[in-house]
Amino acid sequence: MRAYLVIVAVTADLFAGAGAQAAGTPTTATAPNTSLAAPRYTAKDRYVGTLLDDPEAKAILAKHIPDIIRSEQIDMARSMTLKVIQQYSADQITDAKLAAIDADLTKLPPKK
Repeated sequence: MRAYLVIVAVTADLFAGAGAQAAGTPTTATAPNTSLAAPRYTAKDRYVGTLLDDPEAKAILAKHIPDIIRSEQIDMARSMTLKVIQQYSADQITDAKLAAIDADLTKLPPKK
C-alpha cells in the first residue's frame, strides 16, 4: 500500500513538473546522464524505466526495493530516477539502499 501511495505522489509531481517545463520553469528533477563516457548505471542518473528494461538491473532493484518494483504503478515512475523518487519515499529508499543499489549496478558490464 505504501508503494502505491509513493507512486501516486511521484506521478502527481511528475505531471506538475511537466506543466512547469512547458511554461519554461525549471523543475527539481535530475536529468539522467546521457554521456557516452559513463555507460554504467547509477541510481542518481538513470531513469527507473531504463533500469527496469535491463533484466540484470531490474534484478538488482528487486533485491533492494522489491515492494516498489512490484508495485502495479511502477510504470508511472519510469521517467524518474531513484534519487528523485527517494524524496517521496525516504523510509523505503534510504541513502544506504541507494548506495547498495549503486554498488551492485557498478558490477554490471558497461552497456553499449
